[in-house]
Amino acid sequence: MHLHILGICGTFMGGLAALAREAGHTVTGCDAGVYPPMSDQLRALGIDLIEGFGADQMALRPDVFVVGNVVSRARLPDGTPKFPLMEAILDAGAPYTSGPQWLSEHVLQGRHVLAVAGTHGKTTTSSMLAWILEHAGLRPGFLIGGVPFNFGTSARLGASGASAAPRGAAERPLFVIEADEYDTAFFDKRSKFVHYRPRTAVLNNLEFDHADIFEDLAAIERQFHHLVRTVPSSGRVIYNALEESLQRVLAQGCWSELRSFGSAVADYTAEGEPDAFTVLRRGEPVGQVQWGLSGVHNQLNALAAIAAAEHVGVSAAQAAEALAQFGNVRRRMEVRGRVARDGGSITVYDDFAHHPTAMRTTLDGLRRRIGPQARILAVFEPRSNTMKLGTMKAQLPWALEDADLAFCHAGGLDWDARAALAPLGDRAQVADDLPTLVQQVTQAARAGDHILCMSNGSFGGVHQRLIEALQIR
Repeated sequence: MHLHILGICGTFMGGLAALAREAGHTVTGCDAGVYPPMSDQLRALGIDLIEGFGADQMALRPDVFVVGNVVSRARLPDGTPKFPLMEAILDAGAPYTSGPQWLSEHVLQGRHVLAVAGTHGKTTTSSMLAWILEHAGLRPGFLIGGVPFNFGTSARLGASGASAAPRGAAERPLFVIEADEYDTAFFDKRSKFVHYRPRTAVLNNLEFDHADIFEDLAAIERQFHHLVRTVPSSGRVIYNALEESLQRVLAQGCWSELRSFGSAVADYTAEGEPDAFTVLRRGEPVGQVQWGLSGVHNQLNALAAIAAAEHVGVSAAQAAEALAQFGNVRRRMEVRGRVARDGGSITVYDDFAHHPTAMRTTLDGLRRRIGPQARILAVFEPRSNTMKLGTMKAQLPWALEDADLAFCHAGGLDWDARAALAPLGDRAQVADDLPTLVQQVTQAARAGDHILCMSNGSFGGVHQRLIEALQIR
């Protein structure tokens, strides 16, 4: 089969392209920003990439066009289509489908799908779960919205056939997927995750997000309920008992085995600090985790992954042993460099946090690791659609409480970042362009500081810019 993928350089669509290529399909694709590292990864797989969405790509005559949710029926100010290729596909009556739909029909069929959903922690928890299963010798397939250091790739097909299934579990090969609640495509406004039909579903947490497509939290809760509806009675739903929103989701109906984590009375709890803790199942010790990760959020992620792995036959003790070797995920508290300064050093980190809650938990994790004396300089850009709309601007001072200084890149925002950060007083600075931001941070930095850069995009390469500027200063 020849697939031509529209929006191929997105994390999900790029992973889907890699899976299709590994399965032996011919894959081509296009995007408005064909650039490294995704472009390099895809070309290394023998996938031809085209810049833009020109209608001339109809000449490729693929068996199916796979349409990413970046594509719409939008028009430019002069009235011409923003995506002329999509208009040509519709005019010609050519076959097209969404990425989640193609994945469901051609990869996930016949597999035991373990889906990890939630506002935060999907990538990290999916990576933990995939590594636990790999460490147990189960060779899972996976599609994750990041690159786990334990694997070095965001997607693979994994083992196939009954031999891949663990003893005591359904005779199906395993596939771990990061289950996103964002919409599927312009022609399918359901959340992506309803296509995956998991037998094991993790509900990590649930807050309001994606203000560009959801009116309120209740609308997202309804989509999570739709996911729960797809889990069979022989399946397992694992949920964070600390989240009232998830309690409301489950109150709408659940037909599967339930396992909880997080709260004092949950099925799976933790005793100890986030970097060294005992895993308890209904009060009984079942494993010990000692690893290099920090933060209560990662402790909760670990409990969710352990509960999911147990559903397919991996003991909590085995899972805890695997997590001791878990190498985290790129762009999750990833150290990008250290610069010597006055007998000490300044450390620069990169993190994907962009929602206020994620920013707060990331800062809390770093604070727990470095202690109360060292300074944290938080450098961030409100880049997600929700943050660009200003929906959560009032939460930013709360999100940044653990930072000693905060630096916001406000270029392109339609709301006043200075006013939003005013409660932080002199602790916050705002820049309208990257050179100014880099200058502000480098002037403030001193030996022993930890500079945490947070964005769900490339952030204009600010990490390397900061390292180079600090080396010169």
